[in-house]
Amino acid sequence: MLTVAVPQLTQFALDVAEGLGSPGQKKLSPHYFYDELGSALFEAITLLPEYGLTRADERLLLKYSEAMAQRAATVDLVAELGSGSGRKTRHILAALGSRGPLTYSPIDISPAALSACAVQLADIVPVKTICADWLQGLKELTRDRGHRAPMLLLFLGSSIGNLDRDRIAGFLREVRACLRPGDLFLIGADLVKDLETMLPAYDDPTGVTAAFNLNLLARMNRELGAHFNLRSFAHEVRWNVKERRIEMHLLSSRDQTVEIDALNRGFDFAAGETIWTESSHKFSKQELDDYARASGFGPVSTWIDAEWPFAEALWRAC
Repeated sequence: MLTVAVPQLTQFALDVAEGLGSPGQKKLSPHYFYDELGSALFEAITLLPEYGLTRADERLLLKYSEAMAQRAATVDLVAELGSGSGRKTRHILAALGSRGPLTYSPIDISPAALSACAVQLADIVPVKTICADWLQGLKELTRDRGHRAPMLLLFLGSSIGNLDRDRIAGFLREVRACLRPGDLFLIGADLVKDLETMLPAYDDPTGVTAAFNLNLLARMNRELGAHFNLRSFAHEVRWNVKERRIEMHLLSSRDQTVEIDALNRGFDFAAGETIWTESSHKFSKQELDDYARASGFGPVSTWIDAEWPFAEALWRAC
C-alpha cells in the first residue's frame, strides 16, 4: 500500500486558521509582523517623526544607562526579549561592559533581526543569539544557565503593551518563574498621553505603518499560498478608551472570500469586517508598580521621559 506523506502545517498556518476561523472578531498575533520585510518596515517606523516611542526609549537608555548599570553592577549576562536590531540596547551594554565581562543573549523570532543585532553589538560584547519566541527562548536560556551571578533581562520598546491586558500579569509571572531571586528585569512601557499624540504614531501620513500592517496579509500570500488582494483591505487605527489601548486593524472594503492554499479552505469577509492585528496598551507608573508586585518582583527604579511620556522600570525578582 502506498503511503502519501501529508505536509505538517507550520505554527503560522495553525494560528492563521484559528485566528481567521474562530467565530466573532478575526484576530492575528502581532508576532507575525516580523518577517524580514516586516522587521525592516518596523525599523522605518521608529524613524518617523510621529512615532516618538522609540526615541523616548533611546533617550532614557542613553541618559540613565550609567544609573541602570550601577544598580545592575553584579550581572554578567544580559538577555533581551524581542531584541530587534539591538540598536537602543547598545547604551546599557556599553555601560555594563565597562564594569566587567558580559555576555548578551538577544531572543527574537526574526533571524534577520538577530543577524543585524549580532553585527550591531559584537564590538561591545560577545553575542549569543536565540531564535525563538519570548518565553520559549527565555526558558532555553535559563535552563542552560550555569553561573550564579544575577542576570539582567531587558524587555524594551513597550512590547508589554502588545499583550492583551488580561494576559499581562500571567505573562509577567511566567517571566518571573524563569528567573532567580536577585535577577533584574528592565521593562519599557508607553504611558497614557493625549489622543492627538498617540493616534498619528500608529497612522502616519506617509503610510509606513499601513504598509507594516498590510505586510501581514502579504506574508500569508508568500508563505501560505493565500490570495489576499491587499488593495481590498485598509489599515485602520482605533483608541479603546475602556482598555486604554491603540488597536490596529485590517478592514475589508467589500464582501469577499479569501482562499488559503496551505489550509485548503477559504475565509469569508463582510464589507467593514476587520482582522485585529495589534494592541498597544498604555500605562501609568502606579500600574507598572502594581504589576511588578503582583508578579513576584519588587520595583527598584523608574525613569520617565519628559518629552514623550514613556517609562523604563527596573524590577528585582523577589
